Amino acid sequence: MTRSHHSGGHRAASAVLVTALALGGALSAAPASAAPLAEPVAAADGAKPFRLVDIPMKDGVVLKADVFTPAPGTPGADPQGRYPVVVQPASWGQNDLEYVAQGKQLAAAGYVAVTYTVRGFWLSGGKIDVAGPTDVADISSVIDWALAHTPADPQRIGMVGLSLGGGLTLMGAAFDPRIKAVASLSGWGDLADSLYSGQTRHLGAAHKLAALQALTGRKSPEFARAMDDLFADRDIPEVVQWAKTRSPATYLDRINANGTAVFLANAWSDSFFNPSQITSFYQRLTVPKRLELRPGDHATQELSGLLGLSNPTWASARGWLDQHLKGGGGQGQSVELEVRPTGTHESYENWEATSTRTDRLRLGAPNRLGTGELDGPVGSDWHTSVVGGTDSGADGGVPGLSGGLDQAIGLPPTVALPLLPRSAGAVWQSEPYSEVQRIRGAARLHTTVTASAPEGTVFAYLYDVDALGIGKLISHAPQSWSGQQPGRAFALDVQLFATAYDLPAGHRLALVLDTKDPLYGGHTPLGSSVSFDSSATDPTELALPLR
Repeated sequence: MTRSHHSGGHRAASAVLVTALALGGALSAAPASAAPLAEPVAAADGAKPFRLVDIPMKDGVVLKADVFTPAPGTPGADPQGRYPVVVQPASWGQNDLEYVAQGKQLAAAGYVAVTYTVRGFWLSGGKIDVAGPTDVADISSVIDWALAHTPADPQRIGMVGLSLGGGLTLMGAAFDPRIKAVASLSGWGDLADSLYSGQTRHLGAAHKLAALQALTGRKSPEFARAMDDLFADRDIPEVVQWAKTRSPATYLDRINANGTAVFLANAWSDSFFNPSQITSFYQRLTVPKRLELRPGDHATQELSGLLGLSNPTWASARGWLDQHLKGGGGQGQSVELEVRPTGTHESYENWEATSTRTDRLRLGAPNRLGTGELDGPVGSDWHTSVVGGTDSGADGGVPGLSGGLDQAIGLPPTVALPLLPRSAGAVWQSEPYSEVQRIRGAARLHTTVTASAPEGTVFAYLYDVDALGIGKLISHAPQSWSGQQPGRAFALDVQLFATAYDLPAGHRLALVLDTKDPLYGGHTPLGSSVSFDSSATDPTELALPLR
């Protein structure tokens, strides 16, 4: 197979690949990055506006890459004619042609842009490392190559990446102090939390990633073992440790010490890397930082930018690079939120400022129809049970799709509250609110559970319910337990994923608890009993962050 050297063909191939990623579908196109090995291009050839190159790594593996170089006379060069350089690792299952449109725009703006296919994927050599030590070493080797073979300024080095590339940019910030600024788009701060938040396996997303990898990449033994163990629910502590080794959050002290400016952009309904893990990572950074969160699913917010269209996320990332690599004006250190479902934009100095108060809503006893009052009377004692391992119909959605529908047409996962079987799910609902309720942050549920099995999982769903009883998902989260004595009550706390949502006046708020969700690998045995209890001394309540 050979690579076309026509830029229009590159864009078309990139569009096919990116669309397949966004939809979570199979990649059926021929490998656009296929090419015979080429000799490294000499530094004098750095003036060529676009070229396909092979970059050798220290262990002999060769990575496929492409390079965009500013045209002669493009503003932004230093007195030696060197430009700031942006290194772009391709995302999961994609190749170096993924960022062709962005690379062209970067070069026109006075940047050298180097995009590479991460080892183990497509025609890059080696095996998949998932941001492990080998991938991290590759980042520095690509930077070394760029400094030797392009007019790149060693004092102005940045990184931008999407998905896997986003995780790699943050790992680069931790391990290569030459990097001055990074932009992580739909990436992860904590891979362990992304795969196993609430002590629950996120199997829907993991299966999607595994399917895409099977079409486009080669597993390393370590990666294969981690995925096999995750799917089989065995040796989970080892899987978590594998993921923590690949988590930028593990190396926050390095990032903070390096002083790298960090830009983070993620989606509220990202089914691969939940928003709470990125807000937690953001709060612990002490470097120049900015966080932007918008409606959408994994990589859907950035899709139009990959196709060369105007895109606010990519524009913000470019502004961040301009600010920290060129000394231009920027957005500053702040948090920018696009609120669901209204689309309004809000800016804050930090994440803590997004909410100003917390309402504690007591859950009341279920009535004869099986619905309890949300914000019930103080001191209410009650007990309600569900059949374990059965799906009530309240679910987190389809990975890679549901959040995209929310972004495009305002249609998150939806249920008819009156039709949910109370034998499978416990339901609480508020009275209609007379004013808009501005939910900002992560809601927290506290309850008491008594189960007939020593292990299990509870899924909590928060809904916006209209006058017809149709509920649109605001947020959700799983929480598992193990080692509990059957029949003995224990406290259970569930923190739902962070969001920014305006509940319209006249609508109700509903909470649903059940024990099965196709998006996750739960632990509740089918046919077991799970009960929720509340008392005056230990009430079941929902802590709702509001503004």
